[in-house]
Amino acid sequence: MAQTNLIDTFSEFKELKSIDRATMMSVLEEVFRATLIKIHGTDENYDIIINVDKGDFEIWRNREVVSDEAFEDPNLEIPLSEALKIDEDYEVGEDVTDEVKVEDFGRRAILALRQNLTNKILELERDNLYNTYKNRIGDIITGEVYQIWKREILVLDDEGNELILPREEQIPSDFFRKGDTIRAIVERVEMRNGNPLIIISRTSTIFLERLFELEVPEIFDGLITIKRIARVPGERAKVAVESYDDRVDPVGACVGMKGSRIHGIVRELRNENIDVINYTTNIQLFIQRALSPAKVSSVKLLEGEKADVYLEPEQVSLAIGKNGHNIKLASQLTGFEIDVYREVNADDEDVDIDEFSDEIEGWVLDALKAIGCDTAKSVLELSRADLITRTDLEEETVDNVLRILKSEFE
Repeated sequence: MAQTNLIDTFSEFKELKSIDRATMMSVLEEVFRATLIKIHGTDENYDIIINVDKGDFEIWRNREVVSDEAFEDPNLEIPLSEALKIDEDYEVGEDVTDEVKVEDFGRRAILALRQNLTNKILELERDNLYNTYKNRIGDIITGEVYQIWKREILVLDDEGNELILPREEQIPSDFFRKGDTIRAIVERVEMRNGNPLIIISRTSTIFLERLFELEVPEIFDGLITIKRIARVPGERAKVAVESYDDRVDPVGACVGMKGSRIHGIVRELRNENIDVINYTTNIQLFIQRALSPAKVSSVKLLEGEKADVYLEPEQVSLAIGKNGHNIKLASQLTGFEIDVYREVNADDEDVDIDEFSDEIEGWVLDALKAIGCDTAKSVLELSRADLITRTDLEEETVDNVLRILKSEFE
């Protein structure tokens, strides 16, 4: 029974395809020899034969034949009278080799051996899993959603290994059910309480980069390089690309015919808007491109990696973008702190009041429109007292509006 139990454990070990043959044999022999040393004090006179293919093992003991009078150590020696029972030709000084059965170890030693073997299996599995995924950090993996919790999702890979997708690594609009297939990148691997913890991410900029490599052969082949990426997961992303071949249009290659290539990435990222722009070392031009789709009139570079950008009034809201995402991403992409300003020409008669929606709250603009002030100059033509009385706005609010509108024409 003891032999059968050990062979069952051995068979489990043999099924671990991720562990190479040499490591497997070395660990198995190490466990057996540790047991022999514990029982007999030495393992030098034992040969252990591991049969990986069959999933079993043999232990052979070598003992020296001594005279019955000189016999002392039953582990290292065998009396001549016993040796002759095995073979009548044995003489003193020769070696006798006989097979040792596991049952001879004793019940407690067998249980300890089996436990050690099981622990070694688990330890090797953990180490192998840790090292495998440590080498895959930054790679895309595909798994199946196994369990969904409030703060994280448990994902199983093709081999049944557990991966964790935390809430903060999920795109805000992500929604998964048990059994769904999920794609993400390996973000990091940690050892927690002796077990590998594999964290995956869908919000990383590297995930977006890997998706481009999958969808755009020119990037995978090295003809096009992704120079920089800035991203607000689920909302918007900007990708700066460069081609080493003048015959290849990097932006066109990334977008594809009628957007065929970019659409696959957008769907994977829950309809995240992606702007692909040409990278350049000309900082002013790069800032202009980064603020796409807004059309920039001019860029003034300042000290401390700051830039003032001037645009036509109708382009300001485009440059800032929804919730300020466009200007935020442009700053991240270029590495410059960007401030945008309306460019008002001398011959411009007025500016629509809606153009100030990024600086003046909507309900304040509505109050001004309600008294017939649809343009900046129409508001400035009224006195401070008139504005307070007619709009019923707070004095501080009116002062703020006047300050913003006056600065427009300075």
